[in-house]
Amino acid sequence: MFVSTQYQFFLDAIADHLLEMETLQVNNTVWNLMIFFCLLITSVIIVSGNPQQTGKEVDLNANSVNQFNHETSMPRFAEPIPNVTVSIGRDALLACVVDNLRGFRVAWVRVDTQTILSIHHNVITQNSRITLSYNDHRSWYLHIKDVHEEDRGWYMCQVNTDPMRSRQGYLQVVVPPSIIDKETSTDMVVREASNATLICKAAGYPEPYVMWRREDGDDINYNGDTVNFIDGEVLHITRVSRLHMGAYLCIASNGVPPSISKRVTLKVQFPPMLTISNQLVGGYIGQDIKLECHTEAFPTSINFWTTEKGDMIVSGEKYEAISTDSGYNKYMILKIRKLSPQDFGSYKCVAKNSLGETDGFIKLDQIAVPSRPMAITEEPDDDRKDYNDGDDDGGNGGPSETVFNSLPTDNSSLNSDAVRWSHDGIFGWLASAGCCWMASTLVFGR
Repeated sequence: MFVSTQYQFFLDAIADHLLEMETLQVNNTVWNLMIFFCLLITSVIIVSGNPQQTGKEVDLNANSVNQFNHETSMPRFAEPIPNVTVSIGRDALLACVVDNLRGFRVAWVRVDTQTILSIHHNVITQNSRITLSYNDHRSWYLHIKDVHEEDRGWYMCQVNTDPMRSRQGYLQVVVPPSIIDKETSTDMVVREASNATLICKAAGYPEPYVMWRREDGDDINYNGDTVNFIDGEVLHITRVSRLHMGAYLCIASNGVPPSISKRVTLKVQFPPMLTISNQLVGGYIGQDIKLECHTEAFPTSINFWTTEKGDMIVSGEKYEAISTDSGYNKYMILKIRKLSPQDFGSYKCVAKNSLGETDGFIKLDQIAVPSRPMAITEEPDDDRKDYNDGDDDGGNGGPSETVFNSLPTDNSSLNSDAVRWSHDGIFGWLASAGCCWMASTLVFGR
């Protein structure tokens, strides 16, 4: 089957007229009806262009041969239209390859909306993102720029034979995940022992998978279980404790890069709690010493030291108050330089916040100044230590904190080596004298 010259001219005139009509403001329904009507006329013209049958008898075998020759001479699709997957915002390309097209024409149609996109060399749709290209009257390419989600669907390549021949391909538009801020939790503050619920909503295509985990990578105490992450959009914690305090990440992914996350901070309020590891500390006159106190509180507490009389201690030449924060923990150190008799007594560590107040006492007692043990073994001069040349840093037996911490708090064991040596000398002399007296008695009979 083929088209005569006058019919071909008529078809070209129809296509040109459609292009001129594209500039008019015509609604989509009327536009598609006009296109359909023109295609119908085209099919009728092609069919009417066949030679009329004569009244002569036709041999059945000849009809079969003619039908076979007719079929082989008709256009055929060289390959199926492949399905295409593309991310939103990128460009898509659909290819239709037709062999032996001859004088027939190719059209692209959007299947779900029944919208004609192009007819042969001409783009019919008013969508400016759609263009057409072709190669050697065989390959016909439909280009879609800046793909939108509404472009997802089936596309058909048609050839205006009788009956019409067509192939379809699917355009899949994928969308990377995104967090829906208005439906997702923001930073949250709750009281300890209450319940907390964090919600994260995500959009994308395919539907994203959502999970929760701690930003620092620590495990989560989740309703009695210890887990590293929680599946799902909702993170519900019953009886929140201060251990739950921290930053949580809502992570959404659907296989389309990139994955996305949102940071939500959970803050847990509780009154101050105070811990003192050593409530009794000993020191001697002239020593530098430090007192330690550990507190936990949120909101952050105000911490300070007071004397036994209740006077607040301020850092200066005598005292140095040091505070180190780590999350809701605060470590307090009070350094007292060159202890004097007036420095001994009780010191109070105090912590306050909007939810409460707590304090704890540390008693500083006086101990005797440690003396040096006597050396009882001979050593080479080079190996002897001159303890009078002690460094200021407290090393090698000097009055440093480390040495103090290793000394007893009473005098019972001070100079124990020297005392033991002296006793051994006295008893050794007495034992020797006793032995001599017993020997003389046995010999001389006295």
